Amino acid sequence: MNAAARAAATHPEWQLKLYVAGHTAKSMAALDNLKHICETHLAGRYSIEVVDLLVNPQLAAGDQILAVPTLVRKVPEPMRKIIGDLSNEERVLVGLDVRPYVPSFARAR
Repeated sequence: MNAAARAAATHPEWQLKLYVAGHTAKSMAALDNLKHICETHLAGRYSIEVVDLLVNPQLAAGDQILAVPTLVRKVPEPMRKIIGDLSNEERVLVGLDVRPYVPSFARAR
């Protein structure tokens, strides 16, 4: 493994934090959807930290979490947040700034 690969493994390019409230269907769907999106579009370049606010409610204040599930992109900066079960892949990719927003009328061309 070369130096660049080691650095990527220890400091992923995309650092994501998913805030959930227990093992509800919506929380588990958000985690499954996030893993699928990351493996499809960010393979090998991401880390996911799951924070269960039922276990550690005080952690919600740090990222100003008002609803769950909420995905927070810590790195790359600036920080971004997406609320919901992450089932709309296009919305998540645009929200994370993985893919630029293209209005629907521009896609039809």
